[in-house]
Amino acid sequence: MSSQSNNNVKEIVKCTHFAAVKHRFQRRKDDEETPYINHPIGVANILIEEGGVSDLATIQAAILHDTVEDTDTSFAEISELFGRDVCEIVKEVTDDKTLPSSERKRLQVVHAPNVSHKAKLVKLADKLYNLRDLLRSTPTGWNEMRVQQYFEWSFQEIGRAHV
Repeated sequence: MSSQSNNNVKEIVKCTHFAAVKHRFQRRKDDEETPYINHPIGVANILIEEGGVSDLATIQAAILHDTVEDTDTSFAEISELFGRDVCEIVKEVTDDKTLPSSERKRLQVVHAPNVSHKAKLVKLADKLYNLRDLLRSTPTGWNEMRVQQYFEWSFQEIGRAHV
């Protein structure tokens, strides 16, 4: 293994460990209460296995994409530990949780065409993972109409992204 490949493996493991610690108490909203960390790892896996993405910063951002939004992680922490490039991608895919859900969704659709290619890849893999998860198991408290609305909103966002 080349020293670059070895370094990439170290960075991916470091990143995955960081995300696992940050998400350690979180669960998905499915009936099985799947450990949340499965989601960012699954998003990264979609990029690698289905998208053929091998860019280190993109894969790291996929693993970290929900840490600022859903944990006590700061952008400064991500920048310090994983670099400015990774932090910029994470910033592009992070919602402002102080806004109402409907406004966050509206802004995602509006901003979709303007984010970087790497951020679009992370968003696309994130949506694909979530849509597949909805087909597998409806989240607790969701009805068929809410699932349909999520699919429609996802179509709007991804359709505007021009990946």
